[in-house]
Amino acid sequence: MKAWHEQDNFWAKWAPILFPKQRWENTQEEVINIVSLLKIDPGTSILDLCCGPGRHSLELARRGFSLTGVDRTKSYLEKARKQAEIEGLKVEFIQEDMRSFCKPNTFDVVINLFTSFGYFEDIKDDKRVITNLYRSLKNKGIFLIDIMGKEVLARVFCERNWQEVDNNIVLEERKISKNWSWIDNRWIMIKNGKKEEYKISHRIYSAVELTALLNECGFSSISAYGDLTGEPYDHTAKRLILVAHKGKDKT
Repeated sequence: MKAWHEQDNFWAKWAPILFPKQRWENTQEEVINIVSLLKIDPGTSILDLCCGPGRHSLELARRGFSLTGVDRTKSYLEKARKQAEIEGLKVEFIQEDMRSFCKPNTFDVVINLFTSFGYFEDIKDDKRVITNLYRSLKNKGIFLIDIMGKEVLARVFCERNWQEVDNNIVLEERKISKNWSWIDNRWIMIKNGKKEEYKISHRIYSAVELTALLNECGFSSISAYGDLTGEPYDHTAKRLILVAHKGKDKT
């Protein structure tokens, strides 16, 4: 059986939960914060790695940035392309696995948002992703990654919870494993009396661990923030945001 993140059925079934109306409505503010944090201007070439249905790619394109969105899920990309066409936005959407995508010296900025990292059991795959996006950046390029940091997760951890989203009942169960390097999730969706269940697992990183990985792959001048507005990464942090810079490419 394919890993959960390689199953098209999972991404299709859970799209309403992963991308509810409120999340789409938050996109504009998130993009404003990203632009401010990175101090970038319209015309900047941006790679949105694991772009999903194009939430941030489309909004950045609306603001005059040059966008390429990469994702492995065809249905998400089709939705993003359709919206770009409706609005007359020029965005290149590419279907490819994040472990293999690489366009050397092409982008000024790479963004990876909404905990779209750490899915792979072999940590070498995480390193391959970072190495490829490092190579894809131009000299002095910037990488921004947004995940649920291990420190934040430890503070807010809840073993079980449920919520109602768009007439779906969603139950979640979480367990920490592998010496706090991994989280195993059990997601159950109940709609119209029918139950869908998936097991979602991924690696979790602390700020120090993820900084070390970025350093190992060539990045320098790495800063950690507690949200996209640039708040400190401390005991009040909501997310783990790392902003890293590429120096002279010696490869």
